Amino acid sequence: MVNDRELEVLINEIYEYYGYDFSGYSAASFKRRIDRLYNLDGYKNFTELLSRIRSDEDYFNRVVEEITVNVTEMFRDPQFYKVLRTEILPVLATKPFIRIWHAGCSTGEEVYSLAILLKEANLLHKSLLYATDLNPSVLASARKGVFPLRMMKQYSENYIASGGKLDFSDYYTAHYGFAKFGEDLVEKMVFSQHNLVSDRSFNEFDMILCRNVMIYFDKDLQDRVLELFDDSLARLGYLALGTKETIKFSQLKKRYEQLNRDKIWKKLL
Repeated sequence: MVNDRELEVLINEIYEYYGYDFSGYSAASFKRRIDRLYNLDGYKNFTELLSRIRSDEDYFNRVVEEITVNVTEMFRDPQFYKVLRTEILPVLATKPFIRIWHAGCSTGEEVYSLAILLKEANLLHKSLLYATDLNPSVLASARKGVFPLRMMKQYSENYIASGGKLDFSDYYTAHYGFAKFGEDLVEKMVFSQHNLVSDRSFNEFDMILCRNVMIYFDKDLQDRVLELFDDSLARLGYLALGTKETIKFSQLKKRYEQLNRDKIWKKLL
């Protein structure tokens, strides 16, 4: 196992060699994932691990994948998508153009879910979805719009629970155990690498989604990321967080209104 001092060295070395800053990540979560990697790859000591990370960029990319958890599914938490469908999109429909940022998009399942909602609301043609993540390999996967066919039954059930009325299978083509989603969805998406820790705002958005990402950050980093989102969100725009995330304890709270007990906040000021 890696001790606290070694973790500090590792974080500093990663920043120096690759420019990735993990200093604001939850210490317990970061240590747990490095320990798992340490055991999986059979390192005899910390120096061996550090040397491999310094000298092998492909291996470092694997380390990033291990640290940045990629657990997602289409229409995850159907009630959340039902609120988007019935309460948020009708308001966004009044805008001439809709810009949405999905931060920490992972392999893209939730981005495609939102694109489907926009299409069914006849809003996709005037929307642009910016999907970002720290991890370039998951972004490459998301761009393809290809997901395991075995997951489609669960995703279809989630879709129906979210208020979907159409045949979910119309949105994808099945081929050799995989489901490829339509180009009409993909062409409205912009995938880009973005580091919530160090990168700045890059546009003004009508809605920002960042769900179940900040739970891995410490309080200071959470506050910094919320400030970034606030800087990036238009007045009367919407901020959607995960089930265990909130802005209630942030200085931003007075500028936002929480909707329906769901993790959706409306920017008032």
